[in-house]
Amino acid sequence: MPVTFKPELLSPAGTAKSMRFAFAYGADAVYAGQPRYSLRVRNNEFNHLDVMAEAIAEAHRLGKKFYLASNISPHNNKVRTYLRDMEAVIDMQPDALIMSDPGLIMLVRERWPEMPIHLSVQANAVNYATVRFWGRQGISRVILSRELSLDEMAEIREECPDMELEVFVHGALCIAYSGRCLLSGYMNHRDPNQGACTNACRWKYNAHPARETETGDLVPLNPALSAVQTYTPDRLPNIQGSLDDSQRDDTPVFLLEEQNRPGELMPAFEDEHGTYIMNSKDLRAVQHVPRLVAMGMHSLKIEGRTKSHYYVARTAQVYRRAIDLAAAGEPFDEKELMAQLEHLANRGYTEGFYRRHTPQEYQNYEQGTSTNLNQQFVGEVLTVDSARGWAEIEVKNRFERGDTLELITPRGNISFAVDAIENRDGIAVAAAPGSGHVVRIPLPEQVQLGDEASFAMLMRHLPKTG
Repeated sequence: MPVTFKPELLSPAGTAKSMRFAFAYGADAVYAGQPRYSLRVRNNEFNHLDVMAEAIAEAHRLGKKFYLASNISPHNNKVRTYLRDMEAVIDMQPDALIMSDPGLIMLVRERWPEMPIHLSVQANAVNYATVRFWGRQGISRVILSRELSLDEMAEIREECPDMELEVFVHGALCIAYSGRCLLSGYMNHRDPNQGACTNACRWKYNAHPARETETGDLVPLNPALSAVQTYTPDRLPNIQGSLDDSQRDDTPVFLLEEQNRPGELMPAFEDEHGTYIMNSKDLRAVQHVPRLVAMGMHSLKIEGRTKSHYYVARTAQVYRRAIDLAAAGEPFDEKELMAQLEHLANRGYTEGFYRRHTPQEYQNYEQGTSTNLNQQFVGEVLTVDSARGWAEIEVKNRFERGDTLELITPRGNISFAVDAIENRDGIAVAAAPGSGHVVRIPLPEQVQLGDEASFAMLMRHLPKTG
């Protein structure tokens, strides 16, 4: 049965180019970071206010929405400058501010009472009483915590029918409670809650077996490591505490050594599932879109403001299709949609906390690093010679004559074998050498690229291994 309400598809935008690709591939809205006052301040093109102003205006010309994250946990020095710096931002008329700090929310509500505010996931809203509280403070939308199950979300929806609710459906997960983490600050004094996270949880670590001494210290079993600096458990409370008596005999103890900090050993503990205690797999919840649509969730959100425009386009394309199918009550091939997302580099997928027990075929428990074994991004379409049926390609990675490519466009995708390649001078070549080169290739006869040509991309199917 079709539903009467279709949720918004909300995509990340770290650059104006990512914003444009998000809209071209089906996003209804994007969110970006405000300079100085948002998480993920690194690699944020919108640190330039003129770029942000033009992006907001462009989104509105397209009938789309532009939300601005202003969601740090500010110290006093940033509170003092906040209202001053917000003046120019409010004048740009973003569609909402995404905020988490009660003090900053209070300041905005007092100064600009008509400015819509969305409660950030950083505020950790996990129950309907919390949602009601924030509604009474003038919040128009609550972004629910990632740590909720589908059943808990449904209960909040039922108990808070007048509040707009937003949930994450795809992207990186944090090992801390919705991002409230101190690991990066501990490792290199870059505070994640001030927007400077260095993703220390995703660095490469070696695990050295260790034992706990009578004094509570952890020492490596390998004598060659005994002279290096070792942290006792109480010196690293945010990673793991010391073992209690019931764990001493049964739980293996390990010391983690980050590859760029040789000799610095940090305690960790392992169970039968391994030592994946920090590097979470990526969220993929496209299989749950029908239920989220049926619940009446107002917005389905994709994480990834530091990701490429290709990532933004591909996720928007898949989730746009999922939302449209679910809203129309049409057949929903969840596994085919899930497979489409395997073409993105990922750390292995999980559906997070959505269900307690996950069917084994839905979740990858083996892969812990970011990789894409299916496809490689090899080029962007620059121009199309319609009379000849050839496209000019800005090469991103090498591809050769005979390779199977996938042409990705806002209208749909098609795979084909490339049987000819020319360089810019029209000379036949065997391969597109790599980044920095421009080549021409023939397009399949059935492909007619119009205005969307500037958003078309090429992927190379990688040979099967194993």
